[in-house]
Amino acid sequence: MRRPGWPGHADDAPRAETPTRAAGLARLASFVPHAAAYSRERNRVVPPHDGVSRLSPYLRHRLILEREAIAAVLDAHPRDAVDKFVSEVLWRTYWKGWLEQRPQVWDTYLDQLRRDRDGLVGTASTHYAEAIAGRSGIACFDAWASELIETGYLHNHARMWFASIWIFTLRLPWTLGAAFFLRHLLDGDPASNTLSWRWVAGLHTRGKHYLARAENIARHTDGRFYPQGELDEQALPLTEPPLDLLPRALPASVEPDMDTPSGLLLTPEDLAPEISRLSRLAFRGVAGGWDEGVEDGLDLAPPVVDFSRIAIADALSRAEAHFAVPSHALDEGDWLAATEAWACGLAVRQVVTLEAPVGRWRERLDQLDARLAKHGIALVRARRTWDNRLWPGATRGFFPFREHAYRQAHLDCPPGAADPELPNPKVVQSAADHPSG
Repeated sequence: MRRPGWPGHADDAPRAETPTRAAGLARLASFVPHAAAYSRERNRVVPPHDGVSRLSPYLRHRLILEREAIAAVLDAHPRDAVDKFVSEVLWRTYWKGWLEQRPQVWDTYLDQLRRDRDGLVGTASTHYAEAIAGRSGIACFDAWASELIETGYLHNHARMWFASIWIFTLRLPWTLGAAFFLRHLLDGDPASNTLSWRWVAGLHTRGKHYLARAENIARHTDGRFYPQGELDEQALPLTEPPLDLLPRALPASVEPDMDTPSGLLLTPEDLAPEISRLSRLAFRGVAGGWDEGVEDGLDLAPPVVDFSRIAIADALSRAEAHFAVPSHALDEGDWLAATEAWACGLAVRQVVTLEAPVGRWRERLDQLDARLAKHGIALVRARRTWDNRLWPGATRGFFPFREHAYRQAHLDCPPGAADPELPNPKVVQSAADHPSG
């Protein structure tokens, strides 16, 4: 059975990487010479997972860009040698585009998560507590639970096996497993994580689920684990009430009016404003900061929050230098009020931010929009060229989307200097020569 990259090139072990763009570029530069071996080595689930790129935390926060990573490997290797890596990067964009056109799936997940949490009583509560503590009694599952908590990472195969065992062997609600991943994964995001769990459960593609099998686990872990007789390898897929999954048209992309006094707002959904079409615009100031309100109901682990905090600080520093404007770190305890006060203090009529996809940061921007409107300040959410071109193609399965991506993003062509979102691969080589950034 063809399985999706989870969650969009998620085979990447963070290993306490520094959450900065410079560190991401250095990681990309170190991977590029070995990218052709990725398709052969990526399935081996043996720590320290050297067969994968470990780029996903940087891609998730757009400290480096999808197009940037793809351009770097295609500049160094022919397409057929690195198509597997390119596809894994594209899975993240596909999941986002799919959910953008069906945002009700995220809302439905949050509603079901609340109900499933409320329903955790008695034996079910005990089994859940044992599972997230790595005490299920299934050695491979317990090892992966511990690895996830300790490192913020799981190999792609381990994620699928873990989810399958959670759903079909332990019989725990899939929503709670998805929340457990989102709490601890440094590369976790609403689209990739939620939809990957739904895929394993047989809900995303109805009737087609993923069953972890002892032989498969033994083969890809070099015999480290062999849970023979411990797994339910005959379970049926989950079912749910029908959802309206017809894709909705994406709203038109909005361009900022740069004759209007403007401020630039950064969120951890996109932390490379200097590599975007905003890069040539003028702002009065730039602001960003973590928002504790985003954690409500998600219970994010401290390492996940800390990764975002440091990444935001790095982006603020880069934006301050690039745009030659003062940067402002927002109060994370009341992010909405702090952002409102910053915008009013700058006397701007427009706050510009790079679009946040479906998820908690999108919800916070919706709330900010209403608060700024009371002061006559517009919130303009600029969608990246990459997303504008690729998201509309996520209407069906991944393989048609991949061909759509190659056409629409011109992935087979070298990056062009005329488009600020198509960076030069030589930047990656420079990072290899000067990894400290």
